[in-house]
Amino acid sequence: MKCGVCGGELSAAATDLPFKINENTIVIVKALPIFQCANCPEYVIDDKVLSWIDEILAKVEGGTELEIVRYAA
Repeated sequence: MKCGVCGGELSAAATDLPFKINENTIVIVKALPIFQCANCPEYVIDDKVLSWIDEILAKVEGGTELEIVRYAA
C-alpha cells in the first residue's frame, strides 16, 4: 500500500492514539493497529478498526475526563 501524501510504502504498526470526544473527554487507544508511512508521519487506519473505535467511543461516559483503552480485535 502506498502513502497518499508522499507515495512512500505503508507498513503495519501499532501505536497509541488520543481521541477527543468533547471539550472535557479524551480517550487514548493503546496498541491500535495502523499502516504507517516509512517516509512521512502519515498513517492509515483500516475500516474494521475504525468501526471498533466508533463503538468504543460511543460507550464512553459523559463525565469521564480521561479513559485509556487497549485495542482488542
